[in-house]
Amino acid sequence: MNRSRSVPPGGSGGGGQAQQSAVTKLAFLAGGGGGTGKGSGGLATVLNTRGGAMIMKSVSIFLASGRRASAVPRDRTKSGERGQSLDRRGQQQQQQQQQQGGRLRDSRRNRKILARMDELNGKLNPKMLEMYKRRTHFSKIEVEALCKIFRKLVTNASLNSKALAANNAGVIAKAGSSTDGIDRSVFRELLHSTFDIVTEETLMERIFCAWEKGYEGLPIRLEGWILGLSTFLKGTQAEKTAFCFRVYDLNSDGYITKDEMFALLRNCLIKQPQDEDPDEGVKDLVEIALRKLDMDKDGKVSFQDYQEAIAEEPLLLEAFGQCLPSDRSTVSFLSTLQAQEEST
Repeated sequence: MNRSRSVPPGGSGGGGQAQQSAVTKLAFLAGGGGGTGKGSGGLATVLNTRGGAMIMKSVSIFLASGRRASAVPRDRTKSGERGQSLDRRGQQQQQQQQQQGGRLRDSRRNRKILARMDELNGKLNPKMLEMYKRRTHFSKIEVEALCKIFRKLVTNASLNSKALAANNAGVIAKAGSSTDGIDRSVFRELLHSTFDIVTEETLMERIFCAWEKGYEGLPIRLEGWILGLSTFLKGTQAEKTAFCFRVYDLNSDGYITKDEMFALLRNCLIKQPQDEDPDEGVKDLVEIALRKLDMDKDGKVSFQDYQEAIAEEPLLLEAFGQCLPSDRSTVSFLSTLQAQEEST
């Protein structure tokens, strides 16, 4: 009769080993030590080593992910703060630039207004007075006298325009005539009565248009009045040559062509009743002028041709009609300015 042997507690049977292994795992996972048996001690050591490594790795991963998770909001916060700070700085700089630009525009506008007021009153501040003295052949006293003459001409033209409008119901006074400068009608009268320029209508118009470069055909401003008279009365040979060329270059293309010569000379000739074809005489004069002035022989007169020809023969300066004052009128006008200087 077979009797089963009882396994004493703490024996080396398989159930005890399994139970001890399970206890060892639980104890390890719970943080306890290893088993006391010889067989279980090796397993516990192995489990302890492997489990510890796994737990340390898990803890490291957890802590690293936690650091990254906490760092991202901080980085985002910092970058957001930096972005907001940059935006605020950019807005402040933009506002400062806009304010500075506005102040500059206001300053320029004010300077223009003041300069315009000075121009209308015929007065100049010291800086403008010195600038015109440097740019012209006039003294400061002469510049001041020219400013006064300019003011009188503009004021008289305005009063005449208003008087004409008052006496004639069909005539409307030119708006702002006192602020536009010297118009062509006043200028033509001045050329004729003050500077002894007696010429035909086309040339009168050309002198007016060429007077102030860049403002062709517009009323003459104070600046154009002073600079133009500097050339007109005291200009060098080069300055007068440039002015006369602008007058004769009817279409302002940089050349005096045959057609322009014909138009200028035709009105200068006195037609005789016995002349069958007066234009033939004008054509002959055009050919003579070309031979004298067309230095490169291309059939038209450039500014360089004109300069070279005038340098050789100064009498050709006004070959196509008078556009400079007579010597007598120049002396008379300058003596008036000098008298103003002496009385000051």
